[in-house]
Amino acid sequence: MENKIVDITIIGGGPTGLFSSFYAGMREMSVKIIDSLPQLGGQLIELYPDKYIYDVGGFPKILAKDFVANLVTQANYSKPEILLGETALSATRDGDHFILKTDKGIHLTRTILLTAGIGAFKPRKIGLAEEVNFEEKTLHYSIKDLSVFKEKNVLVCGGGDSAVDWALMLEDVASRVTLVHRRERFTAHETSVNQLMDSKVEVKTSRAVKSIEGAEGFIRELVIAEKDGTEERVSVDHLIVNYGNISSLGALKEWGLEMDRNSIMVNTRMETNIEGIYAAGDITNYDGKVKLIAVGLGEAPIAVNHAKAFIDPKARIQPLHSTSVFD
Repeated sequence: MENKIVDITIIGGGPTGLFSSFYAGMREMSVKIIDSLPQLGGQLIELYPDKYIYDVGGFPKILAKDFVANLVTQANYSKPEILLGETALSATRDGDHFILKTDKGIHLTRTILLTAGIGAFKPRKIGLAEEVNFEEKTLHYSIKDLSVFKEKNVLVCGGGDSAVDWALMLEDVASRVTLVHRRERFTAHETSVNQLMDSKVEVKTSRAVKSIEGAEGFIRELVIAEKDGTEERVSVDHLIVNYGNISSLGALKEWGLEMDRNSIMVNTRMETNIEGIYAAGDITNYDGKVKLIAVGLGEAPIAVNHAKAFIDPKARIQPLHSTSVFD
């Protein structure tokens, strides 16, 4: 098949990438989406499809999987070519376009928009020698089906938004929910922490799981230790660990992009230091950056509009409002 040059190739099929696809369609740009995961949706689908999302305008709360389904429907407005299970390796300028190499082939594109979130990721594990005996059965680093925990005794580890959200969601599903956090203070949103303290969830701070006991993949008891060494035994059916993710941008680090740790620096146009390459969402950094889904959705149109103007200098940066486009 002829390898046609598309206007914009979006690397990353999470919320920001999907919304970028939709918006590029509104600007009448041809679109290709490339993602290393086997399905669209990024972390939302890979790690917690049954968790509620709260930080998107117009949705007081919405399940991650339902939010992604809406985004996929919306993204299809541009009729994008979607390539899943494919990893971007390098991008080289060739005249008016880039030659984008992946682990599966070569793609030609006039501009590139990086929306790869935190990049390749894997959950940060609890770090106990015996954890391998219970993974995939009663020790969980992601949740894809809440019904697994129905009428079970569940302990959640962590103090961030995911841990607190899971504990609150499990309150009406499990027979008992305990949340253990290694520190005294939580990093989750204040509203969520207040809800946690008012819930039936038993909260244990300044503690950590010291050992897991059980057999044939089934957890029977956990030993929880305080900072002073005091220990207690807790009967548990399932252990959920939310210590965040270990992430890596992989080959993107070799592109010559200006980086700040695992983030790509951009300006107010969402431009990287390489002309024709843009970035949006959690993969980016700039002064005052806040990493929320809602922020990524706002950055997407900025990146797309400036990519459009890069391709066609006569194109307007500020397009018509969507209400005018669809009338």
